[in-house]
Amino acid sequence: MSPKAVRPNRLPDWQHRLVQYLQSVQGKPIEPGQHDCALFLADGIEAVTGQDLAGSYRGKYDTFSKGVRLMRKEGLEDHVGFFRNTLKEIPLAFALPGDGAVVEMADGLDALGIVQGEYILLLDEQKARTVHVPLLSGSAAFEV
Repeated sequence: MSPKAVRPNRLPDWQHRLVQYLQSVQGKPIEPGQHDCALFLADGIEAVTGQDLAGSYRGKYDTFSKGVRLMRKEGLEDHVGFFRNTLKEIPLAFALPGDGAVVEMADGLDALGIVQGEYILLLDEQKARTVHVPLLSGSAAFEV
């Protein structure tokens, strides 16, 4: 686990890379440890910066509860705690496209997403695609 990171350097073509990544996940079903909200954000960060923050967790869990147990073994509360520990938390109003965000869902669980202007892109478990929610519906943002 790394200490809070300084803002990672964005690649010169980060916008194009992020759009390509977001297009590539449309229709991809959620699969814990392979394609879930934490890895969605981590993959978005990798598209923007070239850095894979979650490489050591990929494929190491196949249920959300196993993922949480893995995080707790690392001394983290959960998937949100991983990003809180790794990236700088910023006010939602200062979040820029490509930054990360947390949204509390109707079931009380937190989902991670990628900021896109006035919206946050989240994975929709039912429809295997991304959906937009208003930026200000988030509860936290992380600078990428």
